[in-house]
Amino acid sequence: MADVLVYAEHQGGHFPKTTLIAVNAGLEVARKRGGNCIAVIMGEGADAAAAEIAKYGVSKVIVLEDSRLEHHLADAAAQALAGLTKNSGAETVLATATALGKDLMPRLAARLNAPMASEIIAINDDGTFVRPMYAGNALATIELEGPVRVVTVRGTAFDAAKATEAAAPIEKVKAELDAAGLKMEFVSFNAIKSDRPQLTEARIIVSGGRGLKSGENFKTVLEPLVDEMGAAMGASRAAVDAGFVPNDLQVGQTGKVVAPELYVAVGISGAIQHLAGMKDSKTIVAINKDEEAPIFSVADYGLVADLFKAVPEMVEAMKKIKH
Repeated sequence: MADVLVYAEHQGGHFPKTTLIAVNAGLEVARKRGGNCIAVIMGEGADAAAAEIAKYGVSKVIVLEDSRLEHHLADAAAQALAGLTKNSGAETVLATATALGKDLMPRLAARLNAPMASEIIAINDDGTFVRPMYAGNALATIELEGPVRVVTVRGTAFDAAKATEAAAPIEKVKAELDAAGLKMEFVSFNAIKSDRPQLTEARIIVSGGRGLKSGENFKTVLEPLVDEMGAAMGASRAAVDAGFVPNDLQVGQTGKVVAPELYVAVGISGAIQHLAGMKDSKTIVAINKDEEAPIFSVADYGLVADLFKAVPEMVEAMKKIKH
């Protein structure tokens, strides 16, 4: 059968929106190919996570169990998922193009000697996929030939799967791991703690660019606006490369791809690689003193102004409205 395996990435037993997007895409592939959509979770003690994902319309949940899968290590995860794919006879293996998905799926494709389509944005009735090329300036229709297809989904291209009343059955499977083929070792995981929403989960994102001139200005000028709006903070690649902020805040083709309800670009010129990561946002507001800045070509609302004057004024206006 043309079954679909969906790698269900979870964080501490919680499924981020990006995983539910992968599930929805997997359900669509399964419907069009006449197969079942099966969610795959890795790691022991994942009972709560399995019970949660079982409510999102999948046919079954498989828990790949092994103590070596407790923390994500790409070689172990790829080996375990490859073994399951071969044993299940699945036609498609799918994941969201998150940092983990990008780390895992090419390795899986290599192990299976299978063709791969990255960051697809649409699924055609004939089984082909659509993916952006040249920073989204062109769309390619991709046909994957082979008994197994490996696919990653752009995290902004599909809606998240909706919970249902019925729960799918859960099956626990011992992962097939060859210790001789495992070269990676888990050392530590240093989580960045923040009261702000995560970039890929946020409804509102406020991003700063090179126009802010320094990391200090990110704190004194941009952060008050971010906090007043209850937003996540992002940044352009230029700001990251300049050392203003850490690279986990980068939005763009080589950073995180986002599509919030509101995206506010402050001091960002709008290089093509940045636009590729945020142009699907529902509403885009741009603040830049250069009226010719490319960011205005995708903005719904544009303000040609000095950000060092405009942003504090916006913060004060929002405080008056709130209080």
